[in-house]
Amino acid sequence: MKTLIIVTHPNLEKSKINKRWLEELDKYPEKYIVHDLHKKYPDWDIDIEYEHQLLESVEQIVLQFPFYWFNCPPLLKKWLDQVLSHGWAYGKGSGYKLEGKKVSLAVTAGIKDEDYMSDGRYKYTLEQLTSPFEISFLYVKADYKPLYAFYAAEYEPSDELIAKSSEGYIHYLDNL
Repeated sequence: MKTLIIVTHPNLEKSKINKRWLEELDKYPEKYIVHDLHKKYPDWDIDIEYEHQLLESVEQIVLQFPFYWFNCPPLLKKWLDQVLSHGWAYGKGSGYKLEGKKVSLAVTAGIKDEDYMSDGRYKYTLEQLTSPFEISFLYVKADYKPLYAFYAAEYEPSDELIAKSSEGYIHYLDNL
């Protein structure tokens, strides 16, 4: 059973962490399907039927993206709005195609983890701020799992810390 990793990063070449996570994923092509939305859809014209078929072909789905402005990149939001459509992902007809599939987030946050606490700078945890993803996937009857996060990406993390997070990412995926 392969895990589909849907990567949405508007400037992946300049990313340190997301790019390194992808390098780690590439070591295991038998386990992971990496689907880069910006590469697939440079014009943002999403092939909904293709996306449906891809999602139906796997049992585990991870949305990997940088967390900024307390949300996901705009292309991922558009993808969610168009692909998780009525009659396919939910509602009457042939809906609930994601029912029972494990879904999670892999997020890189520029801000330090202590800032994402009730007594921190932003007053909310990353889990609280990503709760719209959780409720959306629960709405379509998917099996939402806790997120994987890398904090403080803006603070020039060491190569060692990035490598450790990449190994941790693989461990996380293997235990979804």
